[in-house]
Amino acid sequence: MSKNRRANLSVPQEDPYFYISKDLADIFEHIHALSKKKPVNVLISGRQGCGKSSLVRQYAAIYQQPLSTFQVGILSEPGQLFGEYALEGGETKYKQFLFPEAIQTPNSVIHLEEINRPEHPKALNMLFSLLSDSREVWLEELGQLNVAEGVVFFATLNEGEDFIGTELLDVALRDRFYFLLMDYLPNVVEKEVLIKKTGISAEQADDVMAALNFLRGHGDLGIDVSTRTALMIGDMIAVGASLRQALSVSLQTSQETLESVLVGLHFNKGYTENVSAEYVLFDNNFIQSTKRA
Repeated sequence: MSKNRRANLSVPQEDPYFYISKDLADIFEHIHALSKKKPVNVLISGRQGCGKSSLVRQYAAIYQQPLSTFQVGILSEPGQLFGEYALEGGETKYKQFLFPEAIQTPNSVIHLEEINRPEHPKALNMLFSLLSDSREVWLEELGQLNVAEGVVFFATLNEGEDFIGTELLDVALRDRFYFLLMDYLPNVVEKEVLIKKTGISAEQADDVMAALNFLRGHGDLGIDVSTRTALMIGDMIAVGASLRQALSVSLQTSQETLESVLVGLHFNKGYTENVSAEYVLFDNNFIQSTKRA
């Protein structure tokens, strides 16, 4: 096994500020206990940016299990997870990928990211056998592959008309998973995460939360603000950006919508911000003057 592959099968670092409900934490404890007795597969759905992938990573970190993540969206044919034929030294040889090694590593966590976004639906055919109780598959190039004991398969997906390129997950495949649905954190918890992860003040976090709540309460604006986006906004404020600046570069929306948010903040919280119409020469002198200020 190469050093590079060993690195890919490492245990991720635990996030010290990762919050989930007590009920969900209990469920994960049960999943971990069950995985010691029989094969377990878990499907996680939820809003974009609500922490699905981070949740898988945190599970692996807490239970000290090596994690491997595989992008299902790049698959265009069955067996592509396992390897491919490639020309090497004028000779066609089969090149094995990381996936066979990962599934044969005891107590590892396998994350199938965006499982409902393959380039071709038949690309998932090989997963049926791996996710069954037998946990085995036969490939002509590699022979019989058996999933090691204690391996937990996680799959994450975004569902709905808003997500272009996704497919309805085959019912027979979906039936092999336990199902978890994630949503945004409650305001008080999301605010705490903002403060701890970005270092902004409680007052600044209040302003960010007010902006998020305004957007989430106005579906007509067409902006679904995730916790990931909230952290992006907080990170910008932490390095000196104003709320307007942080919102404008993080929301990827029109100036008109941004103004609607700021007007809403003004009426609800009395928030005001002076916007400079001045233009400056962006050069090294500007950088130095900013540092001095």
